[in-house]
Amino acid sequence: MQAWIRNVGTDRHHRALAAGLLGVVLLLAACGGGGDDDDGTGGRARSDTTCDGRIEGTEHLTMWFHAGPSGELSTLQRQVVEFNKAQKQVRVELVTLPEHRPYTDLVNSAAASGDLPDLLDFDGPHLYSYAWSGKLKPIDSCVPESVRSDLLASIRQQGTYAGKLYGIGTFDSGLGLYVRPSVLEKAGIRIPRGVDDAWTSDEFTDVLRTLRKAGHKNPLDIGLVYAKPGEEWNTYGFAPAVWSAGGDLIEPRTFRTADGFLNSPEAVKALTTMQTWAEEGLVEPGRTDDQAFTEGRSVISWTGHWWYPDYSKAHPGDMAIVPLPDFGRGTVTGMGSWQWGVTSGAADGDAVWRFLAYLLKPDQVHRMSEANGGVPATHSAVKLSSAYGTDGAEHLFIEQLTGGVARPRPQTPAYPAITDAFSRAFAKIMFDRAPVKATLDGAVAAIDKDLADHQYYPPTGR
Repeated sequence: MQAWIRNVGTDRHHRALAAGLLGVVLLLAACGGGGDDDDGTGGRARSDTTCDGRIEGTEHLTMWFHAGPSGELSTLQRQVVEFNKAQKQVRVELVTLPEHRPYTDLVNSAAASGDLPDLLDFDGPHLYSYAWSGKLKPIDSCVPESVRSDLLASIRQQGTYAGKLYGIGTFDSGLGLYVRPSVLEKAGIRIPRGVDDAWTSDEFTDVLRTLRKAGHKNPLDIGLVYAKPGEEWNTYGFAPAVWSAGGDLIEPRTFRTADGFLNSPEAVKALTTMQTWAEEGLVEPGRTDDQAFTEGRSVISWTGHWWYPDYSKAHPGDMAIVPLPDFGRGTVTGMGSWQWGVTSGAADGDAVWRFLAYLLKPDQVHRMSEANGGVPATHSAVKLSSAYGTDGAEHLFIEQLTGGVARPRPQTPAYPAITDAFSRAFAKIMFDRAPVKATLDGAVAAIDKDLADHQYYPPTGR
């Protein structure tokens, strides 16, 4: 079997071309194979009509995927090929698109022109905007209780909006500090043992200064190469510092204002501390590469699960993951990752679910987790990996997700405006050394304007 995968380029010309061509036929050769009729749709309560338990004839589906880490993409490509080969009722066509903002822009453009695919891949917190605006269908009627109960609670939480399930991911996420134990021990620095033993922010500042004195010019890498204004990394990576300090990105119950939360004294103090690290040169500057930790330029990396495969290979036997610093209210990490959702077009929901059910099989979830270092989305798949056991190298990630340390990004349709404002503010604070309070005041004004412009996002979305 030969499969063709289209990859739309990221330059301006290709983005413009993609926006006009997303509705045309996508390339993927389909091959026949054995049958697999166990779609698990029988006997479940239905709160929507996305699935009715039947697939008539052969259904052809298109799906979009962001062009993320190569291991993740190549694994999905093989899964599509193998799924198509194993059964005849559902034929899946895969297209990969640019990651981050170009991807989101293409999704919004395609939605406006009615050219969305049948199955959409999206970063978790964008689900609320997509669901509110009608881009997605709820999938409660598709997901049997056996699958729902096997999902991590964080996966269900991230995928739910207005009481309905709109998305499911095959892996969850986590942040931590990757450290070189040999380097820390040589410098006489204690190594935290878990979430209840995190360095305080003041202690962490001392750790960085000690490492600087030991000869490590820029001991901390926080991924500034990815921290350009508007990039999601700024929000996912560093909102936990605000939360840990006692601040927030928006009022967390009604989502009607960011004033007094994002610009609170607690938020200002946390980001001032981070700005101080940059001012003192303790942070790896935003160069053109992301190899500071792998090459040894930095010996601590503030980043996510996706770096585990590369970091563990770069420093075999000398790499550990410890919690993010405690800025006052306990260590906090982000959660939620890329999810799958059924778009509001004419796609057969049962056909889409047939493929999603395949991706959620324990061995397939484990396979993806091995490729990208992500936390398996199901309890059954977690059991397949020793990395998440009590003594496992990635145990911290599952400990954070199940122990109340992980927090979702704001679960509101206003999230695109919130993340854009915070991301731009963070970049100004770290790169331009802008005054922290005034910069956060500006972000608050931008968020509150968006809320007012959308009448605070009434539940109907209309």
